Amino acid sequence: MRLMFRGLRGELVLLLRRGAEAELHLQEMFGKTVILKKRIKKRYRIDVLDEQIRNYRTVHEALMMHKAKECGVPTPTIYLIDLAEKTIVMEHIEGQRLKDIMETAGSKDINELCYEVGRLIGHMHKNDLIHGDLTTSNILITKGENIFFIDFGLSEVSNEIEKKGVDLHLMKRALQSSHYKLFEESYENILKGYSEVVGEGLAKEVLSKIEEIEKRGRYISKR
Repeated sequence: MRLMFRGLRGELVLLLRRGAEAELHLQEMFGKTVILKKRIKKRYRIDVLDEQIRNYRTVHEALMMHKAKECGVPTPTIYLIDLAEKTIVMEHIEGQRLKDIMETAGSKDINELCYEVGRLIGHMHKNDLIHGDLTTSNILITKGENIFFIDFGLSEVSNEIEKKGVDLHLMKRALQSSHYKLFEESYENILKGYSEVVGEGLAKEVLSKIEEIEKRGRYISKR
């Protein structure tokens, strides 16, 4: 959904997307084009509780994005956190979602991108950062083929193998469902990059956990 309207100072604001938890707006600010991620008020929640939850999630996401940068994982630069508006003002990355270029880019480019994506996931997991929503929709690729991870709203810090397994399993499912023709090579390259960063031991533990997660899913679906 893309709607134009005017902000409080008369500036043009473009609504890029409205999700269950937040709205994404494109706006000119500080002489730059920026993204505003604004958390939406939930009318079914008590006002005081809603305020606390939205404050926490706004600050938490910004902290997780900073943590990712410390791990060596590119994320949009944060310019401002406005708790009064429950908004994060961040850099606008000119690029396309990995999801949107998977089918059009050459196989060599996709394999190289997936290998690098795997390395970046490895850097997060090696530092116990769990993304929480690892899909090809939450990875941006610039024209220069720089990779940026976005949408850290469900991120957390944890050393649990289970959570690292769930993280990679989400990526596997995204590749299977949206890019099934490219799945095998893409996933193989992600795992290759991932293993090189985290080491063979941790990689085996996480892959074993993914198999366990998939067995659980098959068991539940048969009941």
